[in-house]
Amino acid sequence: MPSIVKVLRLGVAVLVSSLAVGSTAARAADPLPSWNDGASKRAIVAFVDEVTKAGSPGFVPEAERVAVFDNDGTLWAEQPMYFQLFFALDRVRELAPQHPEWKTTEPFASLLKGDVKTALAGGDRAILQIVMATHAGMTTVEFEKIVKGWLATAKHPVTKRPYTQMVYQPMLEVLTHLRANGFKTYIVSGGGVEFMRPWTSAVYGVPPEQVIGSSIKTKFDVRDGVPVLVRLPEVDFIDDKEGKPVAINQYIGRRPIAAFGNSDGDLQMLQWTTAGAGPRFALYVHHTDGEREWAYDRTSSVGRLDKGLDEAAAKRWTVVDMKKDWKVVYPAVAK
Repeated sequence: MPSIVKVLRLGVAVLVSSLAVGSTAARAADPLPSWNDGASKRAIVAFVDEVTKAGSPGFVPEAERVAVFDNDGTLWAEQPMYFQLFFALDRVRELAPQHPEWKTTEPFASLLKGDVKTALAGGDRAILQIVMATHAGMTTVEFEKIVKGWLATAKHPVTKRPYTQMVYQPMLEVLTHLRANGFKTYIVSGGGVEFMRPWTSAVYGVPPEQVIGSSIKTKFDVRDGVPVLVRLPEVDFIDDKEGKPVAINQYIGRRPIAAFGNSDGDLQMLQWTTAGAGPRFALYVHHTDGEREWAYDRTSSVGRLDKGLDEAAAKRWTVVDMKKDWKVVYPAVAK
């Protein structure tokens, strides 16, 4: 009968062997299965390996592993117009019975006739009118409930998918891979911060405190004895272009080492990220797939990628060719 010492030694040997096999299998598993093997995928994996390998010249302590992501066009689709604008247009139709004056007041009159093109011909001024009329006047809690209710029923007019299923599966994998390697992931978007926070945790795994976006002013009030925050029809901050690095510095307090975007609105965020010392990574999602998604860049009125495309080439940032680099675009829908 073997001695207890021999049994223990055998058990330890088996355990060590099992752990080694498990570790090898984990390393061998593809962290980005929805990406085709190519320069973009290899660049992402190589950067993560470089900054997380202890003893590597490019090793970055976990506390400094911050990655920032634009939302519209980077994590989910943005055509034929930003999804928050779809939300606002639906809100106009819902609120119309309370505003009979909208029947003769632009841009609302055109919207109620279904003429979105004419309504938005007024540019930023018209969009601001629509947003303020549909996003303000309620408490932050009430607005969160409205957003969640809309997302639970609304569907994209082209794909007929719920908007939260219009997210990019390959980018979900990037978020997961980064977090598995000690990164803290933030969303830095031109979209409304309180429009995104109700759902980003469930969809992206990004908690509300790690979401930065544009905002309208709020004020403290007491209604029926209950303290509330009321949303006012005034712009507080626009988190786009030059505003993105400013917001990152203000709310994160640390320069990211990786930044992901898709448009010229993200250019300054990528510039500021890559201007830091040590290993840096910048990636643009280039919309090249007109069959599975939309193909657009330099002349698009939504998500224009012009100056950013030139700078990416000059600075050798990673540019994802959506048509070539992604095996799939959206997550599979359970049947």
